[in-house]
Amino acid sequence: MYGDLGRPPLDERGLRRSLAGAVDAPWSGLEVLAETGSTNADLLERIARDRRPESLDRTVLLAEQQVAGRGRHRRSFECAPQSQVLMSTVLRLPGIPPDRIGWLPLLTGVAVVDALREVAEVDARLKWPNDVLVGDRKVAGILAEVASPAARPGAPYVPMIVVGVGLNVSQSADELPVPTATSLAVEGAACVDRNTLVRAMLRNLASRTHRWQGLRGESPELTADYLRHCSTVGREVRALLPGGDAHVGRATGIDERGCLLIDAGSAGPVAVAAGDVEHVRPAPAPGAG
Repeated sequence: MYGDLGRPPLDERGLRRSLAGAVDAPWSGLEVLAETGSTNADLLERIARDRRPESLDRTVLLAEQQVAGRGRHRRSFECAPQSQVLMSTVLRLPGIPPDRIGWLPLLTGVAVVDALREVAEVDARLKWPNDVLVGDRKVAGILAEVASPAARPGAPYVPMIVVGVGLNVSQSADELPVPTATSLAVEGAACVDRNTLVRAMLRNLASRTHRWQGLRGESPELTADYLRHCSTVGREVRALLPGGDAHVGRATGIDERGCLLIDAGSAGPVAVAAGDVEHVRPAPAPGAG
C-alpha cells in the first residue's frame, strides 16, 4: 500500500516487463529506487566502477524522489515524492562522431515532446538546448553527461552518455519551486499517470536513438522535427555564456553539432554550444511579415 492515493508509486515490474523484458526490448534493464541523490550521478558512478561498462548500455534508472537532483550548471532541485518522472538512461553510441554528440540532448527533447503531445495532450515545445515548455513555463528538463568508463588497452573509444529527464507531473502550483515552472497537472493534461508517461518517453527515445545511430548522427528528419518543436529559433534571444559573456540577436537555426545559430548583428553570426538562453520577445505570429 502507499500513503498518497493521488500519487501512486511506479509499477517497476510492469515497466520492466513492457520495456526491458525481452531480447528485442528497447531497453536492457530497468530499476526504480525509492530515493536517491541523483539518478544521473548513480549511473555515472556505476559506469566508472564496472569492469564491463558496455554491459550497462540501454540501462534505465528511475527514482521516486531525488534529494540531490541537478540540472545544467549543477543547479539543484527537489520536489515531493512520486510527483515527477525522474529517470536516467545509459546510451553507448558506436558510430556517432564526437562532434555529433551534442545532438543527443536535443534528440531526447524531441522524444519527450512527442510523448507529451501524444499522451498528455499538452502543447509542449522545446527551448534550446534542453528545456521542455508548456506556454512559457518549464515542465521538464534534460541533462546529458559524458561517462568516463575505464579504458581497455587497444580498445577504440566509444562514447557513453548518461541522459537524465526530470518531468513535473502532479505538483500543484504551490508545490512548484519557481514561478517559471509548471506541471502536467497544472496544465490540465489528459494523462498524469507516470507509468504511461515513462513508457511513451522511453519508447520514443529508443526509436529516435536507433534511427539516429543508423545514420551515424546525420538525420535531416531529426533536424526538421527539432525545428518544428523549437520555440527558440525565430526569436530574439540573449545567450548567456558560461564565461559571463553574452550574445544578443535573432536565433536563426541549429547547426550540425547541435549549436544554436544567432545573428548577432554587427558581431556577425555566432554558434553557441552551451549557455542559458533567454527569449527576449515573443515569436511572430504565423504568417506575420
